[in-house]
Amino acid sequence: MASYNRVILVGNLTRDIELRHTPGGTAVTDAGIAVNDRRKNQAGEWVDETTFVDVTLWGRTAEVASEYLGKGSPILVEGRLKLDTWEAEGQKKSKLRVVCDRMQMLGSRGEGGASRSSSNSSSSGYTSEPGGSYDSPPGNREAQPTGGGAGYNDPDIPF
Repeated sequence: MASYNRVILVGNLTRDIELRHTPGGTAVTDAGIAVNDRRKNQAGEWVDETTFVDVTLWGRTAEVASEYLGKGSPILVEGRLKLDTWEAEGQKKSKLRVVCDRMQMLGSRGEGGASRSSSNSSSSGYTSEPGGSYDSPPGNREAQPTGGGAGYNDPDIPF
């Protein structure tokens, strides 16, 4: 039988990111995300419901999150559900969490959370995938030749 395990969440971080490293040197962090939902109850009144989800980020994704995000930062995570089980005081316990495969920072500069870098603290446009790259935010990209400038047809330019 086939199975499919994907989760996409958009919410706000519930605490600052605390980066750790495994004995092998891989960066890891456990983050909490608050996901809000609004619906009408039986009386027809709007009720807000918040779900708190634990998310584990690995590698470069964890490093970027710890550098640019803080409590209250809006974030999108995509990943898979994982069930953790353990025994405490003779009781078996379990908890679902999300293992993040892809993370995208949402919002704008200075919106909720840490702004540790003055020129690159804009979270809009940064994306992360395992082993992937991070795109520079829109508006901060280098200019590309358009074909009409001086030297554009220079035969020594290798493009």
